[in-house]
Amino acid sequence: METEFNEIYLSAVIGRSVINSKGDKLGTLRDLVMVPGEVFPEVSHIVIKARKGMKTLPWGEVALFTHVVISAAGVKPPGLTGYEPREGEILVKRDLLDKQIVDVDGAKVVRVNDIKLGNLNSKLCIFSVDIGFRGLLRRLGYERLGEKVAGALGKEIPNAEISWEYVQPLEANSSKLALNIARDQMREIHPADLADIIENIPIQSIRTVLDSIDAETTGETIYELEADMRNVVISQLNDEQVTDILEEMEPDEAADVLSDLPERKAQELLEMMDQEDAEDIQELLEHEEDSAGGLMTPDYFRLSSEITVGRALEMVREIAEDVETIYYGYIVDAEERLEGVVSLKGLLLNPPETHITDVMEENVKYVSIDAEPEDILETLAKYDLIAVPVLDEDDRMAGIITVDDVLAHYLPRIIKNRRR
Repeated sequence: METEFNEIYLSAVIGRSVINSKGDKLGTLRDLVMVPGEVFPEVSHIVIKARKGMKTLPWGEVALFTHVVISAAGVKPPGLTGYEPREGEILVKRDLLDKQIVDVDGAKVVRVNDIKLGNLNSKLCIFSVDIGFRGLLRRLGYERLGEKVAGALGKEIPNAEISWEYVQPLEANSSKLALNIARDQMREIHPADLADIIENIPIQSIRTVLDSIDAETTGETIYELEADMRNVVISQLNDEQVTDILEEMEPDEAADVLSDLPERKAQELLEMMDQEDAEDIQELLEHEEDSAGGLMTPDYFRLSSEITVGRALEMVREIAEDVETIYYGYIVDAEERLEGVVSLKGLLLNPPETHITDVMEENVKYVSIDAEPEDILETLAKYDLIAVPVLDEDDRMAGIITVDDVLAHYLPRIIKNRRR
């Protein structure tokens, strides 16, 4: 017999009677066992509270499923057996209702107030989740009353549902029900938004978020977190995972993360890292955190005075992935002494055969390696720069500081003052 049902909310069926084909009551619906489906998560069994304890019935033996009654196929359904919870099993009411999830389309954490189920290929599937006030009213049985009150006030209760395609559950087990669309969009969420998400979920759910993104994005996300939360996130990972993440980060950002860890732990991680990456980070850690040396990155777009504009543009394409910023190319000699600077715009506006020395600016504005943030900010603002080079005690090029590096230094203080 083909199962009959339409779209229906979970709140409308939980607690409803479950009967056999003669109309005898088998019990009441307690929960639904969910498994990944071909399109949406689907019900494999229903869980029934009977007089003699909990029972389970395979979905294939359900004939009728409505908000009024749920009927089994047959007088004594052969699949009706005692229910024993299994490790890793996903129950829709227990594991999804009232739980936090990630709305990957809106890049935010929300709470599930109700769940819409529906028929797809004769399977009962999760179609969407209700995260709004209407879902709460529906569960309490006050949806119609709420609509009357809202109507009298000239208002409407908005619908706030998210298609399951854009839902990433945060519980370890239920995250298996996430669709590929949600998993792919998790990887596209901006690290700053991912940081907000991590700061608003239980600690035990952090790993679920980290497992859904790559090492590079994880590094960028960790950098966006406050120091205390960074340490919490790192504590959820093993040392090998942390070093993989640190190696994917920009050296200045990795140094900031390590500087917030206990010194012994930071050194252990450095010793596990690729030697070249570790040396760059160690050098930055030796500078005062609130100085140009502590804020800079040693990676920058290096150019020789012997090349043409065309060759410089070829080099841009070659190193674009490995350098944090390529707004400017810095012309240095064999001893890393700064000879000039050229903007990317300057390269694009000049013929390829033009010699680089004919378009470079020789009067380069710079800061010393011990310069304070106020001096760096003043230089960037005064000369309208996106990045400024940093020279060491021997006037050699040590790295560059970008506008966002300085903003990252001041932003926590600005936010703290605004909160006050």
